Amino acid sequence: MLNVSVIGCGVWGRNHVRIFSDMPNVKLSAVVDIDEGSARFVSQRHHVRHCVDPRAVFEDPAVDAVTICTPTVTHASLALQAIEAGKHVLVEKPMTDNIGEAVALIKAAERRGVHLAVGFIERFNPAVKEAIRMIDGGAIGEVILAHTKRVSRWPVRIGDVGVVKDLAIHDIDIVNRLFGVEAKTIFSNAGSIQHGFEDYANIVMCFPRNRGAFIETNWLTPRKIRNLTITGTEGIINVEYISQTVSVENADHIYQPFIEGAEPLRLELESFARSIAEDTTPEVTGLDGLRALKVCEAAIESARLGKPVANGHDHYHAVEMLEER
Repeated sequence: MLNVSVIGCGVWGRNHVRIFSDMPNVKLSAVVDIDEGSARFVSQRHHVRHCVDPRAVFEDPAVDAVTICTPTVTHASLALQAIEAGKHVLVEKPMTDNIGEAVALIKAAERRGVHLAVGFIERFNPAVKEAIRMIDGGAIGEVILAHTKRVSRWPVRIGDVGVVKDLAIHDIDIVNRLFGVEAKTIFSNAGSIQHGFEDYANIVMCFPRNRGAFIETNWLTPRKIRNLTITGTEGIINVEYISQTVSVENADHIYQPFIEGAEPLRLELESFARSIAEDTTPEVTGLDGLRALKVCEAAIESARLGKPVANGHDHYHAVEMLEER
């Protein structure tokens, strides 16, 4: 029985709590939030203890793992405390506020021998998993181009990051997985209409051998759109995230494979719990989180400078060092 606590009782944290509450072989031990009213509300609804100080969870030897669903600026501190206390950690995206903090978390997790996973929910979307399976099986040949669109209306809950780190980071992670290597150069155009950070951005990721991806994202579109088009040497795959459907087109025909729908967050949390129980590498690691964050930082810098930016700047060698380990 895996003993898990959830830190952060906002909208997304409550989803974690809901899923852990009815997950077999998992015991939800506590919920934590600095707002005692929120923590108490969630605890009463799910019949679990609550606290306002996360140290109560970190210092509890019965707790095996925590998930962190708090504002981005708090991720590094909370995750580091949990790791140093010997807890396995899943931290929601973006894993930290900056690259240096992300590297520090990865090193700490390695040193303490605990799992560090990052909450990229779209990796567990059944449509995305099917598209990746087909690509790995050679369905459209070699991936040459990817085009993603992730747009919606203004969010109520976001206050500490812009649209690049909140929305585009999902697609950046998927693109990184599709190409299997890091982008060399990032170029972006971004701006703000009514947010302290950017609320629209178009990002170009340039990969080796003239491969590339275009990511369109904003908080300005009335209707939510989430889709991905992958062009290969032998065909095209279209992915609709919301309906969880995939269509494949090549020179001979167009077809749509059957996909059994499922809640991506449930699949993600089940995968996290399974990686701990079986002592296997999480499907989405801290290194994946770092790679996506690097592109976000480069995209924001590119928009500020108005020119392409090399992916990784001074932290490139830190990633290489971690990979060599």
